[in-house]
Amino acid sequence: MRQRLSYLFILYCFFGFSQADKTSNTYFDLNYFSGNIALHNTDILHLISGRPQGFILSWNKKTYGEEAWEQRFNYPDYGTSFIYQDLVDDRLGNNFGLYAHYNFYFFKRNLTLRIAQGLAYTTNPYDKIDNPKNIAFGTRLLSSTYLMVNYKKENLFKHFGVQGGLSLIHYSNANVKAPNTSINTIAFNVGVTYNLAENEKEYIENLDEEKFTEPIRYNLAFRSGINQSDIIGSGQFPFYILSAYADKRLSHTSAVQFGVDAFFSNFLKELIYYQSVSFPEENVSGDEDYKRVGLFVGHELFINRMSIETQLGYYVYYPFDFEGRTYIRIGLKRYFGNKFFGAITLKSHGAKAEAVELGIGVRL
Repeated sequence: MRQRLSYLFILYCFFGFSQADKTSNTYFDLNYFSGNIALHNTDILHLISGRPQGFILSWNKKTYGEEAWEQRFNYPDYGTSFIYQDLVDDRLGNNFGLYAHYNFYFFKRNLTLRIAQGLAYTTNPYDKIDNPKNIAFGTRLLSSTYLMVNYKKENLFKHFGVQGGLSLIHYSNANVKAPNTSINTIAFNVGVTYNLAENEKEYIENLDEEKFTEPIRYNLAFRSGINQSDIIGSGQFPFYILSAYADKRLSHTSAVQFGVDAFFSNFLKELIYYQSVSFPEENVSGDEDYKRVGLFVGHELFINRMSIETQLGYYVYYPFDFEGRTYIRIGLKRYFGNKFFGAITLKSHGAKAEAVELGIGVRL
């Protein structure tokens, strides 16, 4: 009954909003999806008992080239989206997610790639008494990302169009609290679009792509948050990261980076002590330093005042072995003026997340 009411509410919102301003450059889309949970970790095999399904409702705003970045990225859309997903297992429950997204267009604007980042709420996380087998989600609030590739045809019948394709939906709390093996859903989706505009605007093509040059710039960043080791009940601890790096803009949209990170991860103090007293065969004395230092190279993709940052690092100071010497960081930055920025990034070792980092910084 609750699921039926959810669908009715979404349909009401979808068609209700569609009666709004007919001169708007916005549109809605509603997609149904069904697929499978990817077996990225054999520890979650007992939680895969069916084909997850749900819907994605989205509000999208089109761009037409009023700003230079819109022309450089082939007039993308941006918007917000809501996901309801039934994970088809009582131990996993249902997930509800709210996201910000971009839609990028290819092949005469018939193929779209959506990149979305947001937060999700899960109805039945791990509990040592009531739900001990849900090792996927240790918290109710999760970080979530989804990708969607669609073939789309708009305005086939009045304002309605159709689309269909593939989606990848990821949920994880990034080791804010154990357990956290995460869930990835690979699904087929099919949906309808509804365009609020009576007439499509003309795309502006006046970009004068002059050669872009800029000297090397220097950045300082501070990141923090809380996380926990994989040992359930070992406690949550704050971490602090200091970063210094140089970047060189290669174009209006791209820059490369090189720098150093200093990690002060307090959860490692507890993990070092735990291993020293519980696993003597690991040869951990308990006196190992919990701090780490890494060198990294990176890339930054600039989209308006937002950017997507990816970095690959290697620990040069590594007194205690934890998940290997290489690490990856990926996330979003938002610039405030020409110097200051905020960021939310995910640090991981391969597919194993260590922390969600909230950061601030300055670009000198």
